[in-house]
Amino acid sequence: MTRFGAVAFGLSLLLAPTAHAQAPMHAIAMHGSPKYPDGFARFDYVNPDAPKGGVLRMTPVGTFNTLNPYSLVGVAGAGISSFVFERLLARSRDEPFTLYGLLAERVEVSPDRSWIVFHLDPRARFHTGEPVTVDDVIFSWKLLRDHGRANQRSFYARVERCEQVGPLAVRMTFVQPSDSEMPLIMGLMTVLPRSVYEGVDFSGTGMMAPVGSGPYRFASVEPGRAVVLERDPHYWGRDLPVNRGRFNFDTIRYDYYRDEATAFEAFKAGESSVRVEGDAGRWAAGYDFPAYRSGQVERAEIAHGRPSGMYAIAMNTRRFPLDLRPVREALIHALDFEWINRTLLHGAYTRTRSHFDNSDLAASGPPGPRERALLRPFLDEIPPDDLANGYRPPRSDGNGRNRANLRQALMLLRGAGFRVEDGALRHAGDGRAVEFELLLANPRLERLAGVYADSLQRLGIVLRIRTVDRAQYQRRLNDYDFDLVFNLWYNSLSPGNEQEHFWGSAAADRPGTRNYPAVRSAGVDAMIRHLTDAREREEFVAAARALDRLLLAGRYVVPLYHQRADRVAWQKGFRRPVATPLYGVTLDTWWWDAGVQDR
Repeated sequence: MTRFGAVAFGLSLLLAPTAHAQAPMHAIAMHGSPKYPDGFARFDYVNPDAPKGGVLRMTPVGTFNTLNPYSLVGVAGAGISSFVFERLLARSRDEPFTLYGLLAERVEVSPDRSWIVFHLDPRARFHTGEPVTVDDVIFSWKLLRDHGRANQRSFYARVERCEQVGPLAVRMTFVQPSDSEMPLIMGLMTVLPRSVYEGVDFSGTGMMAPVGSGPYRFASVEPGRAVVLERDPHYWGRDLPVNRGRFNFDTIRYDYYRDEATAFEAFKAGESSVRVEGDAGRWAAGYDFPAYRSGQVERAEIAHGRPSGMYAIAMNTRRFPLDLRPVREALIHALDFEWINRTLLHGAYTRTRSHFDNSDLAASGPPGPRERALLRPFLDEIPPDDLANGYRPPRSDGNGRNRANLRQALMLLRGAGFRVEDGALRHAGDGRAVEFELLLANPRLERLAGVYADSLQRLGIVLRIRTVDRAQYQRRLNDYDFDLVFNLWYNSLSPGNEQEHFWGSAAADRPGTRNYPAVRSAGVDAMIRHLTDAREREEFVAAARALDRLLLAGRYVVPLYHQRADRVAWQKGFRRPVATPLYGVTLDTWWWDAGVQDR
């Protein structure tokens, strides 16, 4: 499932015996039935009476050089893809994998999921006032298929035909009918106005004002420094059930800062509205400032139920010696998480042991019968101990020396043909010294990177740390021009087609994917197919666990850590609903209490 959403329709549709879809439905689900019935009033995690007004100021770090969030080239300004543009269907954030009507008010899906029909809402309008038409949908599909991001080009190319089948109805027929997630993926497709984007160079950078159909319109830009969005008072979808209680701020302003320290100072000074704190040390010791002590700033740790994803150091197996599994395993042993967590992270984090940690999708212990059946053709990809007991990253005693793990790392390196000579690790065959570069875009990671470099130095490995600006960082990621890089692979509660973009063999050499380690595994490819083809919950869970087990077995990343709650601080006067959805903090449900200064 993609990062931006999921989809749901009832089991009766899945089990329909005929070749025809049932009557158009208000929602579509991958497994099971939608939580919200036809005619529902709103999502449970919103305040339907939230007032409109106020300004939400956010402080992203870095810069941007385009207002096109779908171009492979450049870094896009914040907020545009979420608030200016809209998709055919809208996601519920308190269900694992469900979408409801938005630009398309109803859908029809064939029982084998070989096609889907979207029935557009006749009220839908772009910011130009023009209606959203079938022609716009077909144009958007072609444009994003040919010029969009790598994952869009890959997925949208699986639509064999996109054709008008009624005044407001468009049918998409898929190349691979067995890929049961494709109707859901296409439900997440952004629709662009053809009258605006036809003939525009969509693949490059630029500051062309974006025009969509969403709740906010583009207001202004300071290139590289700020993006301002304004709520559209005439927004066509403001009364839809999926939108009630959301999009409450009149203005959303993104002011870019050079680094996290400067952005935090802006928050302390009241120049930023809400801050999701990613630094455990700052959370523990950095909030003792006047505005917090006086109550002008509030904060909370807000629990969530989403999987951890995999935050890790990716090892680029396109390069020697990272193409050798024992070398990668040695680099995993060299990271002393227990000491790092105690001394640098205030003990606030949990070591990540799975790509789906904090959920029932995580592989643990020996595989069960369903999982073992899926893995049977690929058992040679999994070390026997992983298969018998499940993989766990090595633990240390936390004293900072990590001796046992470093001894094990050195044994692995020797077994792979490396020797320490005059304090340097060298390949026994050609005498090449082992040196790596760790590429960063965020300076606050330099301390952690330095600790890791010191540990590798004890093995005779030189780790150079290089921090570059965001644009250069993104270019090098797109071209796989790095040895090691920090990355978070986000996972929803219903992973699917995006796993191919993350880990599929076909993505390994295609520029712009997130297969940074260059995973090329027949087993991983097969598990991704099983994951997207699964119809029953038990099949789906088994496929996710088998995929997890194979990825861990390849030792492609150095697993880092995660937290099980969102750390959020906000200026007095900002309010959030009582209920928090399954996926955690959702700022588009917050609002400004204009009367706070009177209390």
